[in-house]
Order: sequence, then structure tokens, then C-alpha cells
Amino acid sequence: VVEGIVTIDDYDVHVRGFGNHAGTTPMADRRDALVAASQVVLAVQQIANSEPGAQVGTVGQMTVKPNAPNVVPGDVEVTVEFRDLDGAKVARLGAALKQGCAEIAKATNTEIEVKFTSRHEGARATPSIQAAIEKAATSLSLRTMRLPSGAGHDAQAIATLGPMGMIFVPSVAGISHSPRELSRWNDIAQGADVLMATILELDAS
Repeated sequence: VVEGIVTIDDYDVHVRGFGNHAGTTPMADRRDALVAASQVVLAVQQIANSEPGAQVGTVGQMTVKPNAPNVVPGDVEVTVEFRDLDGAKVARLGAALKQGCAEIAKATNTEIEVKFTSRHEGARATPSIQAAIEKAATSLSLRTMRLPSGAGHDAQAIATLGPMGMIFVPSVAGISHSPRELSRWNDIAQGADVLMATILELDAS
């Protein structure tokens, strides 16, 4: 029984150092953009784990220039994303990212630009629909649990127009958005049964 769809904030982080020959540049003189970017990645991990909750932080893409084995990287771009049901918390994590990047830039003698690129507003499921889903499942002798949707869905748009609810069925080993994702046919059929029973329950109410 989906509690809601998370808010997603995206950032582009641009780290500028100085590209130079790997063999002739002493360690103390380097302005290695990749070293600084690596610290940004670790900072995202630390920020996401800095308070209780189901929030997540991800660096999913990195571009290194000049991307040569014998050159100290002078320019690195990374993407950063924070997700949580609580939009205010997501914004708070982004503020921590900016502060952390400023500290990393100072410590590594680099320049780090943090650019906010987009927000995908989350949406809470309608309590009455959540209750109807749970009642429908109970009528079919099926167990339920409540959890947030960490992925975006069309239901975010639907929620701006009217009541919204979602039913998830189990994926084997919890794997999602992967070629290895698999839901058993029986679970899918039971999800369809719950959907039908939910519609009948809402129609009768």
C-alpha cells in the first residue's frame, strides 16, 4: 500500500581543478578535480545517512576530463540526486550538499559549482484509498505493508487532479528497474484481485 511518491531534487556539480601531467606534477602542487569529486560522492553518502528516515542520495553519473591515464584530471562533472517523501527534508539535504562542496573546494584548492537543475514534486496517497486497498487485501486473506514509492509515477500528476492510491506487488529479492527484475505470476494475479476489490470497495462507499 503506497504511502506516497517521493520528491526528487537533482543537482549538477561541476568541479574545476587544473589538468597537468601525472608524472611531472608533485602531489603537493596538484589541484586534482577527481580527488575533489570523489569527496563529493562520499559527502552525498554521508549527508543521506545523517538523519533517520528513508531518504536516499545518489551520484549516478560522472564525466572526467581529459580522461587520460597520464593526466591529472582538471575538470569533473557529477550528478547528485536526493529523494524522500518529505520535500522539506529533500531541500535540507541539498543545502547540506552546497555547504559540503564549499568545504571540499577549500580543502582541495578547487572550484566547485553546485547547480540545482530540477525538482519533481512528490505526492501523498489519499488516506481513504489506502484504507480501501488494505480492506480489499484483507478480504482476500492477503497481508499488506505500507511503504513509499522511491520512483516517480504518473500518479504524481493524477494526484494534482483528484484522489490517488497505488498498489505494489512484490519483486523477487526486491530488485527493481533492472533486467533481473521479476514478479511471480501469482503475485501479479493477486495484485489484480486487490485492485478489483479496491474499486468495488470505493464504488460501494
